[in-house]
Amino acid sequence: MKRLLLLTPALLMGLSLFAGTITVKNVTELHQADKNAKPGDVIILANGEWKDAMLRLGSKGTKEKPITFIAQTPGQVLITGHSNLKIGGQYLIIKGLQFLNGFAGTNAVIEFRLNKDQLANNCRVTECSINEFNNVKRMNENYWISFYGKNNRLDHSYFRNKKNMGVLIAVILDDERSRENHHSIDNNLFDGRPPLASNSGEIIRVGVSQHCQFNSFTNITDNYFKECDGETEIVSIKSGGNIVKNNLFRECQGGVVLRHGDNNTVENNIFLGNYKDGTGGVRVINKGQWVVNNFFFACRGVDFRSPLSVMNGIPNSPAHRYVQVTDAVIANNTFYNCSAASFCEGSDAERTLPPDNVYFANNIFYNTKDTNIYRVSDNMSGFAFSSNTASSAIAQALPAGFVKAAIQAASNNIAPLPAQISKKSAAVPDSIQKVALNRLGHKLPAAVGFGNKGTLQSVYQNAVTASGPVWLRASAKGRWTGMQVPVAECSSAEEVYAAIGRKEPIIIKLTGKEYMLDRPFTIQSHVTFDGNKATIRFSTPAIPAVFMVNGGGHLLLYNLMAEGSNVKAKSFICSDTSGPSNHYNIEMRASGVQGFDRMRGCESIFFSHKSTVADSVIFAGNSFSDNNADIIVMAEEKDDKGYYNAEKILIGQNQLKNINGVLLNVYRGGNDESTMGPKLIFENNTIEACKTPGSQPLISLTGVQQTKVISNTFKNANPQGVVLGYKDIVRARHLLEGNSFKDSGKVAENGFVENRDKAN
Repeated sequence: MKRLLLLTPALLMGLSLFAGTITVKNVTELHQADKNAKPGDVIILANGEWKDAMLRLGSKGTKEKPITFIAQTPGQVLITGHSNLKIGGQYLIIKGLQFLNGFAGTNAVIEFRLNKDQLANNCRVTECSINEFNNVKRMNENYWISFYGKNNRLDHSYFRNKKNMGVLIAVILDDERSRENHHSIDNNLFDGRPPLASNSGEIIRVGVSQHCQFNSFTNITDNYFKECDGETEIVSIKSGGNIVKNNLFRECQGGVVLRHGDNNTVENNIFLGNYKDGTGGVRVINKGQWVVNNFFFACRGVDFRSPLSVMNGIPNSPAHRYVQVTDAVIANNTFYNCSAASFCEGSDAERTLPPDNVYFANNIFYNTKDTNIYRVSDNMSGFAFSSNTASSAIAQALPAGFVKAAIQAASNNIAPLPAQISKKSAAVPDSIQKVALNRLGHKLPAAVGFGNKGTLQSVYQNAVTASGPVWLRASAKGRWTGMQVPVAECSSAEEVYAAIGRKEPIIIKLTGKEYMLDRPFTIQSHVTFDGNKATIRFSTPAIPAVFMVNGGGHLLLYNLMAEGSNVKAKSFICSDTSGPSNHYNIEMRASGVQGFDRMRGCESIFFSHKSTVADSVIFAGNSFSDNNADIIVMAEEKDDKGYYNAEKILIGQNQLKNINGVLLNVYRGGNDESTMGPKLIFENNTIEACKTPGSQPLISLTGVQQTKVISNTFKNANPQGVVLGYKDIVRARHLLEGNSFKDSGKVAENGFVENRDKAN
């Protein structure tokens, strides 16, 4: 696709001399200007807040004279409230809008169509921003950008922190009007997406499984993906003929997934994992995929998130499942201190077809950290290995087509880059070079490994200096950065209510002996409660909780000795009951909890409500004693779609004694494999004289993806039942080590548990 010219102020002034120029101040004036617009016209949107604005543009420019809609000052036209933009014209340019402090509901924030009959063609959205423009409730799904039509472009725009369900950018291929579209998504900055705790957390998805046999020909180039952790698929390709090129992926827990469709190309991308857990690269499925000349630095994902994952397929697979990998080219890539590549990934009773006719040549595996550079789960005779080079220190025995050698890595300001090796290169078959000339525009390089320092510098510098709008620089503005935090001494519940009414961080010192609540203490910012180790009685009617943490809230209870014999609240602590898009955090440290009783109405100490997500749940150094209640419950997500309530859970150095209830129940149901969480560490706890009132295990872990249960002491714990029960449908990683069980029940293991206690 031939890109539209980037409008500069000088060019805009020049256009205004030869075309109609009008300034509009509201939606009505904008729509009237759009209706009357002629090719070459410039419509200027006045600075200020455009609240609850449903913007609809359907005018028609020409290639030589597009119609331009531009902010009076780029970045100072604020689209807020319940707002969205729909574009259904031809040769339109929309520039400089900022979507902030609002939501779009079920619509996309920006949609390249007015309605099902009027799609956008040859239109461009440039230098715009969508910043945390999330639906209020997490489960209310929508896109931020939806592409329809053909030859549309999204460039130099900024996207930050999509938290509700739904892909950020979706390229739709519903019918012939939107197929073989040649869209361009380029030079954008994707500044973070937190783990969604479910599927549909992609940044870009091109096609869907139902349309995977059609070509899209979408170009995804020169973008900067920064800490995009929504799910395992950061860029999800579900159609054919797409190009992912010259992008920088920085510390993203996922990668580029060639999920459906054939003949896609991943070239010249930089994956900077920087040793972050779960950082991936490229996953290969289907026919004719090319992964060439990419640099993977310290990407530490495993399994589906491996730096390189080449999957098994299903015999006679329908197009929307797992088509066998065939006719792939994986060449001239460099892997620096990456976790092992995965060949024949996903091999199981259904996915039984290993990759075939995979040309795997001239790749470098530099590694001083691991013993293996790849792992294989099935027959890899379908790989044609040629002139790949690995560090001589690698202990793994490598097949023909690999050599071990001393590899030199040159330092630079981005990442150490192993030098290309020209003397060990393979003679690339003429048949492949012929395809390369047509497909890449050049032959595959003769040397082994990724490009050179110049290639690395150019891709990196373009990403960090030229992605996103000129008028916007990513910053931490508006985030709490550890400034001086005010302290409030509160001796009554009314004083606490007043103190937590502010949205800024605060430390509350509880100086009273009893707090009588008529509603929860609702936490909406970073709030610390310091109990000074004194015993404090809480009294409540039948309300949801003593402490309720809203989306965006961070609750820390410290040195709080809570006595709950007069608590009728359903929980001591709970998450927001409304299912907000914003995540929250819970910490309880060096505190004590006693006397809470389900017979008086308090069923749990901490309860996570459905559709809420915590970045972290931490209980460390606490004492729980004489409670007739469950302790930690995160098990209300029963839709079995891979949803869960907390990304990271740490339960450490706690004393739990005389508990009649479940100690920990974490549930993640279904067979979705797109997320990393929950991650649980349960270590150095002492559990004594605890039991469940029914047949439940004391600790139930269902579908939890990664767990470490280490160095805990169990005494008289559920002696007639199950102390610890694991249930998993999809692959998980569980470690059980250094635990002591005396007069206690059994551990119900499965095949994903590594029980080092049993081994010893």
